[in-house]
Amino acid sequence: MTAIVRETAGQMLSRRLRSPAAWSEMVDLFAVLTAASLPWSTSLAAIFNALLLACMVPFLDVPAFLQSLKRPICAAPIALVLLALVGTLWSDAAWGARLYAVNPTVKLLVLPVLLYHFERSSRGHQVFIAFLVSCALLSVMSWLVAFYPDLSLKPDHLERGIFVKNYIDQSQEFTLCAVALAYPVVTLLREKRYWLAALLTAVALNFFVNMAFVVVSRTALVTVPLMLGVFALLHLKARSIAIITVALLAGAVLAWQASPHLRKTADTFASDYTRYKEKGEPTSLGLRLEFWQKSLGFFAEAPIKGHGTGSTRGLFEQAKTGSGYQASVEVIGNPHNQTLNVAVQWGIIGIGVLYAIWIVHLLLFRGDGLANWIGLLVVVQNIFTSLFNSHLFDFHEGWMYVIGVGVAGGMVIRAQRAQAKAGEAGS
Repeated sequence: MTAIVRETAGQMLSRRLRSPAAWSEMVDLFAVLTAASLPWSTSLAAIFNALLLACMVPFLDVPAFLQSLKRPICAAPIALVLLALVGTLWSDAAWGARLYAVNPTVKLLVLPVLLYHFERSSRGHQVFIAFLVSCALLSVMSWLVAFYPDLSLKPDHLERGIFVKNYIDQSQEFTLCAVALAYPVVTLLREKRYWLAALLTAVALNFFVNMAFVVVSRTALVTVPLMLGVFALLHLKARSIAIITVALLAGAVLAWQASPHLRKTADTFASDYTRYKEKGEPTSLGLRLEFWQKSLGFFAEAPIKGHGTGSTRGLFEQAKTGSGYQASVEVIGNPHNQTLNVAVQWGIIGIGVLYAIWIVHLLLFRGDGLANWIGLLVVVQNIFTSLFNSHLFDFHEGWMYVIGVGVAGGMVIRAQRAQAKAGEAGS
């Protein structure tokens, strides 16, 4: 007679709590939830990320993890966080301002954790799928809000087509997803899987059309052609590049003619510059030029180690001139350029560490494959958009970088190790 042993819920929970595989699955789940929630909520993304880190603790192989931190891809971001901490020692800002300025760098400490975990997990692709689906759903809401503004959760309704957050964050998400889909679409076409290729093409076009007719940031207008150019050079032949270039130019001309919003967004480049130069008005472009000019002066005053962590706002306070509605009066703690943001606080030392982060992460994604493409695209987007913003330190774009590089990097290293083992077995 066979005895049927019934496992109670408590016993099952106890068994799973003792299982390293179960805890690893929870890390994967919270990574997926972090990526899925990022386009919608900063609070949820922070909560899910904290839970992810907590689930890493019980069965973490501490020696192996510490060994992984010695790699340049991990050591470089850690070095920037340490520099921010050490930089508080020579800053003249109040201690509250110094510690507050350290905070934007702390997210970089999560990057080595994600790299370590997704070297060992096979579910990295689920994180990217979750982010894509979440952004696609957000695009649906963007279309709805464009026609029915009262649906927006933004109280002022000033930004057309924005359901949550702002047009800069939304444009960053849509741009990344739309360009990232180019690789799987081309791969599916080569495999003659036309229906799935058509579906992904429709999703990508939805992102582009939304940015053309609903809302787009000027940073996205500049970076989209550059990102598409990177894809074409890496993955297409000369004939295909020529054909697609003609098609894209035709599409761009059509969008330009059909979208007053797109023309208005582009026209603001010239009008903002003219109003700033002639009248000193604090236009978006004018403020950036003002911030950059003053930041270069601050950098020249302390070129080696900078003015210290959190010093930027105080320097702008001292440098403001004029009165009333003038760009020269504006005071800010962020010069809207990642290099200058680092240079003012930590000088050439900081610039060296920042560029080391970008370089070692670019080198990580030199191979072929979807993970390599996504990781490369995340780094390239961050580099280009950081010309106009401090996107490595901004919450939303910074987390896009950490999650994208961390997950894709882990997947790439995992694949490299599998190939190395296969090579050893074959020999």
